[in-house]
Amino acid sequence: MILPIYAYGQPVLKRQTAEIQPDHPGLAALIENMWETMYHANGVGLAAPQIGQGIRLFLVDTKQVKKEEEVETGIKKVFINAQILEENGEPWLYEEGCLSIPNLNGDVERLPELRIRYQDEHFVTHEETYNGLDARVIQHEYDHVDGILFVEHLKPIKRKLIKRKLDNIRKGNVEVEYRMRFAKN
Repeated sequence: MILPIYAYGQPVLKRQTAEIQPDHPGLAALIENMWETMYHANGVGLAAPQIGQGIRLFLVDTKQVKKEEEVETGIKKVFINAQILEENGEPWLYEEGCLSIPNLNGDVERLPELRIRYQDEHFVTHEETYNGLDARVIQHEYDHVDGILFVEHLKPIKRKLIKRKLDNIRKGNVEVEYRMRFAKN
């Protein structure tokens, strides 16, 4: 089932999320619905707060944006109760966007490598290192479960320039190809 994506201005997007246990009600169906929602909206990642759930869960699929010969270098994973353990490298500037902040992109500086501990959808614990685009998408989605949006990483002058666009998104004055839930005015 395709779920509505919560837009900029929704309080759930700015809250710390709670860890979940294997007996979390409806978890398998929630994950399946999140995959379907993410693909419907042409995303490469989706975090639970973006569909109104205040839990530490996010999905990443970078395989779909890789060239055919590079598909094996991408990832398609579920991250539950993730903790970034370490980030390394020289800061790397890259243009990011977000399904909760449609039609708005901005250059975000992130470190290109990270080590993360997480549980998969079967609650098996993993500790892995990612770099490049995989690391960036994980960092972006991880920010969501910590209540941080990519626009908060933008330089102050850029944030000032996009303020009106953000206000329009908050009010629902934006056209998108997927269902969204906007903040009440």
